[in-house]
Amino acid sequence: MEAVAGGGGGGGGESAGELLLRAAAMVPAEHYALAALAVVSVLAYGFLELHFLGDLLRGFRGGRVELTFHPASEIYHRVASKCRSLHGRYLATPWLASPHLQTLFLGISGRPPSFTYKRQLYTVHDGGTIALDWLLATDSKDSDGILSEDASAPLVVIVPGLTSDSAAAYVKHMAYSMATKGCNTVVSNHRGLGGVSITSDCLYNAGWTEDLREVINYLHHKYPKAPMLCVGTSIGANIVVKYLGEEGENTPVAGAASICSPWDLVVGDRFISRKLVQRFYDKALAFGLKGYAKLHEPVLVRLANWEGIKKSRSIREFDHHATCMVAKYETVDTYYRRCSSASYVGNVSVPLLCVNALDDPLCTREAIPWDECRANKNIVLATTPNGGHLAFFQGLTAGRLWWVGAVSEFLFVLLDSKYMHQQKAQDHILHSSLESSIDKSPYVNVMEDGMIAPVTDDGPCDDITPSHQVNDIKQDNGDFTQQNEHTREVDDKNITEVNAMPSQSPEQSAGQQVEEHYVGKFHEAIAPVKRSINQLTRYQGKSVWLLAYIAFVTSWPLLGSLAFIAFRKKFRNNLLAKWLRR
Repeated sequence: MEAVAGGGGGGGGESAGELLLRAAAMVPAEHYALAALAVVSVLAYGFLELHFLGDLLRGFRGGRVELTFHPASEIYHRVASKCRSLHGRYLATPWLASPHLQTLFLGISGRPPSFTYKRQLYTVHDGGTIALDWLLATDSKDSDGILSEDASAPLVVIVPGLTSDSAAAYVKHMAYSMATKGCNTVVSNHRGLGGVSITSDCLYNAGWTEDLREVINYLHHKYPKAPMLCVGTSIGANIVVKYLGEEGENTPVAGAASICSPWDLVVGDRFISRKLVQRFYDKALAFGLKGYAKLHEPVLVRLANWEGIKKSRSIREFDHHATCMVAKYETVDTYYRRCSSASYVGNVSVPLLCVNALDDPLCTREAIPWDECRANKNIVLATTPNGGHLAFFQGLTAGRLWWVGAVSEFLFVLLDSKYMHQQKAQDHILHSSLESSIDKSPYVNVMEDGMIAPVTDDGPCDDITPSHQVNDIKQDNGDFTQQNEHTREVDDKNITEVNAMPSQSPEQSAGQQVEEHYVGKFHEAIAPVKRSINQLTRYQGKSVWLLAYIAFVTSWPLLGSLAFIAFRKKFRNNLLAKWLRR
């Protein structure tokens, strides 16, 4: 009995942990594998932000496209309201039901159409080289194999994203879509991309609009009959919107589209370093930027901190060691604030369609300028619940990008309407690159020819005088020549009148010579002020009285001296007449 009791006591003496292990050992290994798979699936579903179950519960109808616009916007009521794609739903490819999967698939494959561009190398004002890659709608070419100068088909300028060029899948999707519908498309590659070397001391960045401005003006002057459209993607979208805001009414662009713009670079910088998955994107993009820098090492070794570039593990670090040093920004945040397109939305005067996915893993919804877009009658903002970054794949085979169809539809409805933007017939010397340069320096100079130039110690990247401005200046010089000819005619007339007057006494002749001498000095002294008024008045007619007041105040000492000389001569003549009468 005691032995039995002892044995029972030994069995009952096992710890709870031992009993739990014995019970766990009796469970088949397959059950553990299934449980582990379930846990991993739940974690992966949340980590990858999958929405397959949500699409399933909605019957694979997709998410509704939400539009933000001004209630009185003619662009919405007459253009966007006729676009079926903007009033429907977007359903992602089921096996890519995640913003990360879509973005990854776009970078790896993207299934772009197969075609070959025709390349044109364009040299900008500072010696930099830009590759313009053409895809024509027809075989209408001129002698250089590009496009006939009398072409009247719409011309679409596409601006790629960060470290992307014309070979990117999403760029080829957009170019092919527009070309097959009758448009001539040209991809304006960033400096140093598309297999082209950097040939100047300037690099492109998120706010560098000078290259786009010069390319658009060049294309507009070469193909004046072709309505010009512009599509920007990612960083390219930020550049396009910033350019449109800088130019206002003075751009030849008739309509534009912005796809997945980061909008506010400061907010985007905070977002991309916030979560673990975003940090992966940050490191991947930094790796791509370092690859771009490696291609142009001889230039960056001289202009930037090459050792810091090699050690960069994020976009911010790369911008600190490269972008800020080359473009001469004081800090990274200064660069981000000055180059954010959200600050320029209010001045956009061109019909603009903006597309953003709310689950974009790179460009957060927090940066979207909702109120600014709603306040501008020229802007329609379209947001979708899903889509990733520049992806928006559709269909079971993921052969189409939703945003490509939406943008194409919007632009063609715009072309068929009367709401295309028309450039104002006026010079824009003061409204182009000089304006962006003035923003970087608090001091300006008014030169003798009436031009306003910034006083800055910045390098060649900030001292901008686009080539298209040379023609404007030549025209202004022609105006000055006409003015000088008119002045000479008046002077000749005055000389004739003087010669017709009766002869004067030697004292009066000497006094007149002294007066003419001082008058000539006076005209020479105020000539720059007069030229400045004539030049600036052409651009700012409303400010003519203000300019006249400024000219009067600045020349008052000379006017006072002239008045003193005149009154002194008159007083001396009066005394001389009284003495003769005696």
